[in-house]
Amino acid sequence: MGKADLNKKLKMENLLNASFELFTSKGLNKTSISDIVEKAEVAKGTFYLYFKDKYDIRNRLIAHKSSQLFLQAYNAMKDNGIEGLEEEIIFLMDYVLDELAANKGLLAFIYKDLSWAFFKRALTSPTSEDDVDFAEVYRKMVEDSGLKIKDPEVMLFLIIELVGSTGYSSIMFGDPISLDDLKPYLENTVRSIIKQHMK
Repeated sequence: MGKADLNKKLKMENLLNASFELFTSKGLNKTSISDIVEKAEVAKGTFYLYFKDKYDIRNRLIAHKSSQLFLQAYNAMKDNGIEGLEEEIIFLMDYVLDELAANKGLLAFIYKDLSWAFFKRALTSPTSEDDVDFAEVYRKMVEDSGLKIKDPEVMLFLIIELVGSTGYSSIMFGDPISLDDLKPYLENTVRSIIKQHMK
C-alpha cells in the first residue's frame, strides 16, 4: 500500500471513529457534518469524497462495526478450535451477545438496524478493506460442515431475527429475563432451527 492509499485509509478511519463517538454521545440528529470533520481533523470536502451525508456514514459505520464484531467472533471461534456447524453458530451467537452486553452503546447504536435486511447488507458490503464478507464466510462454514442444509439463507435469517430481537430486550432491559438466563433458551431454539433445516 502506497503512502497516498495509507493516507486515504487513515482519513476514512478518522471519519468513522469521529462519527461513531459523536453519534453515540450526542445522537445522530444533534451531530452535524461540521462536527464530524472537526473531530476527525479533516476538511469538509474530504468527508464528501467518502460519504454522501451523515446517514450514509452512519449506515457504513454500522456495517463496519458489525464486520469488526463478527470478525472478532469468528477469530475467537477458530482460536478455540470450535468445529461443527451447530457448535460454530452457537459460539458466534454467544460471543456477539456477550460483546454487545459489554458495549451497550454499540448495541443501542446499531439496534434499529439489527435485523436480517441490515445484517445481510452489512455483511456483504464491506466499508473498508479490513472488513469481511461474512455471507461468504457463512457459505464456507455450511460447505465445510458437510451437512446438507435446506435453505441455508432462511436458516440464518431465522437465527438472526431471533437472536437480534430477544438479545436486545434482554441486554438493554433484562426483559423478560437476564441474558445469562436467556442464553440456554436461545441455544436450544437455535439448535432446533438448525436441525429443522438439515436434509
